[in-house]
Amino acid sequence: MSKHICTRWAFDLGSWRPTLPQLSQAVASIQPEERARLMKFHFIDDFLSSLIGRLLMRKYVSTCSGLPPPEVKFARDVRGKPYWVKGEDYDGPPLSFNVSHQGSLVLLAGIAGEISDPDFGIGADVMKIEYSGGKSLSEFFRLMKSKFSTEEWSYIGRPHHDEREQVKAFMRHWCLKEAYVKELGVGITVDLQKISFSVDTTRSLETEVSPLIGTSLRCHDQPMDNWHFEEHLLQEDYCAAIAFRNCVPQEHGKFKFLQVEELLVKNEDSELEDVISYCHKALLKPYKRS
Repeated sequence: MSKHICTRWAFDLGSWRPTLPQLSQAVASIQPEERARLMKFHFIDDFLSSLIGRLLMRKYVSTCSGLPPPEVKFARDVRGKPYWVKGEDYDGPPLSFNVSHQGSLVLLAGIAGEISDPDFGIGADVMKIEYSGGKSLSEFFRLMKSKFSTEEWSYIGRPHHDEREQVKAFMRHWCLKEAYVKELGVGITVDLQKISFSVDTTRSLETEVSPLIGTSLRCHDQPMDNWHFEEHLLQEDYCAAIAFRNCVPQEHGKFKFLQVEELLVKNEDSELEDVISYCHKALLKPYKRS
């Protein structure tokens, strides 16, 4: 498999309580239809995580293509997945990118390919390592039995795993499955028990040593050698996975945490009355964690 340049960005929503000028600058950078989708969220947490995801995508495409951010446009496919609308005169490298968010973290993983080899892709997912369901963990695992293979359950339920380690092992596997199906563009509608991961057991998944790159995949008991995976641990409480199809990254690096100032682009539209009014309305949304 060919090696491509990979970008890994993360944003911690816990570090940002937006001011009106910041929010208006961010909102002015996205398309009107994107604004309409965001305003449907009840909680500002969800509003901001989706907004940051869109800013990450815009920054990534602008950085890789050389296009000014205002010229970067997105549309959605039949499954609702956003994609970059390339201009007919674009002759740069093909790009694949994916955004994921959960809790306070928003991630983007992207990879730039070569014009001669456009058949590649990337999927990413992040999960918080916690179980907050009303049932016992054993009952939750029983209900989820059909989602994992016998081999996966064998690892998740290892005798020396305490409850915290079992939850971590469960979330690692779920993260990998999500990243895989997100690249395929099918969502969690396939038989997940037939998608079986063998996670890297050479080292424990910790922030100091991540990413782990020894994870392998079998589908319907057939090895999927054209796929490559990275597992990351972020802030001790979040695990992330990146799925690479028909490509591998040139370097196995960590996620870089960005500040909001790195995502904001000056835009005269940020001072328009309708943008300011939109932002005032958004700032009235409640926080989940307040």
